[in-house]
Amino acid sequence: MATDSASDKPWVDGLTIDQVLQQTTARRQDADCLVFPALNFQLSYLQFNEHVDRIARGLMALGIRRGEHVAIWATNVPEWVILQFATARIGAVLVNINPAYRPFELKYVLQQSDAVALFLIGSFKKSDYFAMLAEICPELATATPGELSSQQFPQLRLVVAIDPQPPAGALAWDQLLARADAVDDQQLAARIAELDPQQPINIQYTSGTTGFPKAATLSHRNLLLNAYYSGQCQRMTSEDRICIPVPFYHCFGCVLGTLMSAVYGTAMIVPAESFDPTATLDAIERERATVLYGVPTMFIAELEDETFGQRNLSSLRTGIMAGSPCPIEIMRKVIDRMGAREITIGYGQTEASPIVTQTRTDDPLELRVETVGRPIPGVEIKIIDPNSGQELGDNQQGELCSRGHVVMLGYYKDPQATRMAIDEEGWLHSGDLALRQPNGYYRITGRIKDMVIRGGENIYPREIEEFLFTHPAIEQAAVVGVPDPKYGEELCTWIRLKTGNKSQEEMADQIRQYCRDHLAHYKVPRYVRFVDSFPQTVTGKIQKFKIREQMISDLDLKEPETA
Repeated sequence: MATDSASDKPWVDGLTIDQVLQQTTARRQDADCLVFPALNFQLSYLQFNEHVDRIARGLMALGIRRGEHVAIWATNVPEWVILQFATARIGAVLVNINPAYRPFELKYVLQQSDAVALFLIGSFKKSDYFAMLAEICPELATATPGELSSQQFPQLRLVVAIDPQPPAGALAWDQLLARADAVDDQQLAARIAELDPQQPINIQYTSGTTGFPKAATLSHRNLLLNAYYSGQCQRMTSEDRICIPVPFYHCFGCVLGTLMSAVYGTAMIVPAESFDPTATLDAIERERATVLYGVPTMFIAELEDETFGQRNLSSLRTGIMAGSPCPIEIMRKVIDRMGAREITIGYGQTEASPIVTQTRTDDPLELRVETVGRPIPGVEIKIIDPNSGQELGDNQQGELCSRGHVVMLGYYKDPQATRMAIDEEGWLHSGDLALRQPNGYYRITGRIKDMVIRGGENIYPREIEEFLFTHPAIEQAAVVGVPDPKYGEELCTWIRLKTGNKSQEEMADQIRQYCRDHLAHYKVPRYVRFVDSFPQTVTGKIQKFKIREQMISDLDLKEPETA
């Protein structure tokens, strides 16, 4: 069993997210807090805190109570960050919804989370968020703003548009601001006094082996300690400026990005609504960012951007690369060509708030390309035999389990899944295979779970299979991940049809379009193969490893070289 303990108690321990923001604001009033260079939007800590205050009061004026769930379905926009801290100020639980979700997924999350309010943008690229909401909640069109009554969503009573032109039945962001005057200082102070660091404050949806996403519930303490210690691993100070091209809806963006900035008093620099390599390079250069986050595919896109050679990125020092295995040559280019000499590698999971292990800025390059680091302070890790549960020694592959301040409170409304993830001794089981080296550093070697990681997005095939079964022509489907040089993995599905009237090529296109219409883009299978039968065990279980092996052979795919 391995652990790395902190020498001093972190200043954030025992505080709520709001208390951290208030203390940081007192120290850093005039310093940059939130910067969107492409929007010419910039707030100091004092200005940001004032925005947070008004939205918090507006939420209270609309009847949002401590512990109620407020969902946000939006890209990386300024209002996302303001709402994150405003909900924390009044003790409401922020429910993060992936902006790539389609109506099928939105409906599930709104129902499962018991959200009483939904904040959403109007549109982005080809996505019309108002139209998708109208598809699943037609009652909104005839509702009085703030008094929605929906049969499908009995808890949902408020919709707020992060858009100057809200749909019928919804409030606009400015209308919410206008409600703030109805709540005075004493009422807000009384609410803040009710809060506790151990209370739930955030719900992150993470796909599960049972099919549909599960709601990992995280506390103030979970998130703040993760931000603090991950920042320590990067030698973060108030002089740093964090470039955040990763999405806010994920822990990477809203814990290691926005919350870490509040913990250390750094500037949050947000390049664009969704990842764009040119905009990211613009933001680094214009705002002299010292820290850069991303999954490997993001760093690859930045290095390959046609403007890269003209850039002055000399301000870069550190950052985190996480989300999927890092190709060795990419890590070297990030250090040598981007100049992020102290870049770190992080490993974790949403249920662990998210970072569990991380390399340090002064680790030799070999450790930063061959391992995922050692435990962050306050976290225990053990490697166990997945079958017997026996703890294993160095250089023995087994399941990685973690215990400590990182472990979630549980899955919302799913005690059975919680018991399966967290054992009676408090160990969170990752489902990932790993080994511990004698020097205390860990290597991730594989996965027990039937999970695909495509460009940093965790995808569980069961969820997609259950959706494919809703197609009238599909009798059976199996989904696996296959190697891909750009995304790490791509989705492949084998399908047995009920009838075979159309050509296979035409049918494959129809199925992909069916998926695009209802699922996030990264869940749409790239490879579709029609079969008459599946490789099975004697008990009838589909042997997915054989499907994967067959596709790798047929398509002449190669496993990417990873650290």
